[in-house]
Amino acid sequence: MNKRLSKMTDWLIEQNQDFAYIHSSSNVFYLSSFHCEPHERLLGLFIVPNQEPFLVVPGMEVSQARDAGWEYEIIGYSDSEDPFDFIHEALKERGVHQPTSASIEKGTLAYERAEELQTRYPKLQFHSAELGLNQFRLIKDEKEVEVLREAAALADFGVETGVKALREGVTEMEVLATIEFELKKKGIREMSFSTMVLFGEKSGQPHGNPGDRQLKKGDLVLFDLGVVLNGYCSDITRTVAFGEVNEKQKEIYDTVLRALTESLHISKPGTRLGDIDLASRNVISNAGYGDYFPHRIGHGIGIEVHEFPSLSEKNDSLLQEGMTYTIEPGIYLPDVGGVRIEDDVLVTENGYETLTKYPKELQIIE
Repeated sequence: MNKRLSKMTDWLIEQNQDFAYIHSSSNVFYLSSFHCEPHERLLGLFIVPNQEPFLVVPGMEVSQARDAGWEYEIIGYSDSEDPFDFIHEALKERGVHQPTSASIEKGTLAYERAEELQTRYPKLQFHSAELGLNQFRLIKDEKEVEVLREAAALADFGVETGVKALREGVTEMEVLATIEFELKKKGIREMSFSTMVLFGEKSGQPHGNPGDRQLKKGDLVLFDLGVVLNGYCSDITRTVAFGEVNEKQKEIYDTVLRALTESLHISKPGTRLGDIDLASRNVISNAGYGDYFPHRIGHGIGIEVHEFPSLSEKNDSLLQEGMTYTIEPGIYLPDVGGVRIEDDVLVTENGYETLTKYPKELQIIE
C-alpha cells in the first residue's frame, strides 16, 4: 500500500471510521495516481481499515485505472448498472455489514449519493474526510514540487507568448488562442482554468471574460493563466502596458508590486497565513486603493488550482515548509483598468521560492 493510502488508513482508524468513500477526481488521484473525469458518472475510492481498498469506475475507465498503477480491485460498471450494488457487495466482502461511521468529502459529495448510502445503511453517520485529506495534501513532497516547478515554467512561457502576440488591433481572443495553441504544441492538454487576456478597461474586472475587444495604445493588458502538468496546476498573473503608460496606471502598478513584495518578504515557516494577506492589503489601503482590492491574497495550489488553505486575513494557521500557494494582490478601477501580479510560492526551510519566474517589473510593450 502506498504511503498516502497508509496515512489515510491510519487516520480512519484514529477517527474510528468504518470506511471512507472518496469521490473527487483530485483526491482519488492523490491517493491512487489514477485521474478520471467521470462527468455525471460515479467515481469512488473506498478505503476500509485492515482490508484492501477498491476503486469503482465507469467501465470504460478500467484499463486506464490499471495503467495508472492501481494494484487492488477495480470494479467497472456499465451505464445500465447501479454502482451502489457493487459497492454494497464489495463492502460486505470486507466485513462491512452495518457501518455506523464513514468519512466522505462533505463539501462536494452529491446529496443523492450520500442519501443512497444512508438508505442502504440506515445507522450510517457521515464525517468529513477533508479534515484528514487537506492536511495530507498541504505539504508537498519533492516529486510534487518538481512537477509544480515545471508547470510554473510553462505558465511563464504562456505569458511570454501572450506578450509577443500583442499588436495594435489584435483581439483578446486572438491573443488567448495564440497562448493556448503554443502550449498545446508543448504537450499541454488542459489549462488550470479559463485563460484570461483582458485589455484596457476590462483589466479592471478581476474575473473578466475575454472577447473581441481590440488592443490600442495606452491599454493595460492583464494575463491570468495556468496549465495542468502530470496532475498538478500552475497559476500566474502578469500585467503589462501597451505602447505607453500614464501616471495613474504607473501608480497602481507600483502599488501592487510593492504589495506583492511585502507579502513575499514575510513568507517563511511560522508566519500566520492571515498576515500574508494583511501585508499586501495594508500597502494597497495606505495608497488609497483599499476599496479596489476585493479578494483574498491567495490560495493553496497543487492538484487543484484552488485548494486548501485559503489565504484570507482571518486565517490563523501558520506557514509550514513544503506548502505551496499563490500571492496575487490587485487593484481594479471600474471603467479604467486594473493591475494584478501573481506568483506561485513554495515555502522553504528558511523562507520562500517563487516558482513563477516571469519578470514583474512594469513592461511597456511597443
